[in-house]
Amino acid sequence: MVDTSNGRAQPDQLAQPNQLAQPDQLAESDQLAESSRLGRLSRRAVLAGVAGSAAVAMTPAISAPAAADDGLAADAIKTLTRGAQIKPGRVTVVMPELAENGNTVALTVTVDSPMTAADHVKAIHVIADKNPIARIVTMHLGPRAGRAKVATNIRLATTQVVTVLAEMSDGQYWSGAQEVIVTLAACMDAG
Repeated sequence: MVDTSNGRAQPDQLAQPNQLAQPDQLAESDQLAESSRLGRLSRRAVLAGVAGSAAVAMTPAISAPAAADDGLAADAIKTLTRGAQIKPGRVTVVMPELAENGNTVALTVTVDSPMTAADHVKAIHVIADKNPIARIVTMHLGPRAGRAKVATNIRLATTQVVTVLAEMSDGQYWSGAQEVIVTLAACMDAG
């Protein structure tokens, strides 16, 4: 006897090994297999397939951070300074030592400068040695800025040292650096 409350066959109604089962006696998963074998798909099977395909398509590719060329940071610094000597000091870099997310890492840079017409910061350059593009940002300042302090958020591909160069009005370059440990990398390579 078939139990009509759930549409499933009772154990005594199941097909014998030599008999073909009737479609109304098959379990739901067996009905799906039987339908697809016959070329017919139920609405539930189609929706499940579409949902599964959409989930796979929307899942971002999991890959390693884009590989950075070790010489990119050195090349960027050489290009910025045009070979001028870089002196350590006068630049204070404030960043978290541990960044949970490399997509947005807070950065504050302060340069010790009187910011007068004769002695001021012309530009602040931020360089990340392990990012795919080492030169992250250049901020231009002038004597009317009042003080040489800037703040922004940057993206970091992985744990690395962030170097900040201050270009002074007299052509000198001063530097500061901060190492940041990144737990969730940014700058992912999509290919």
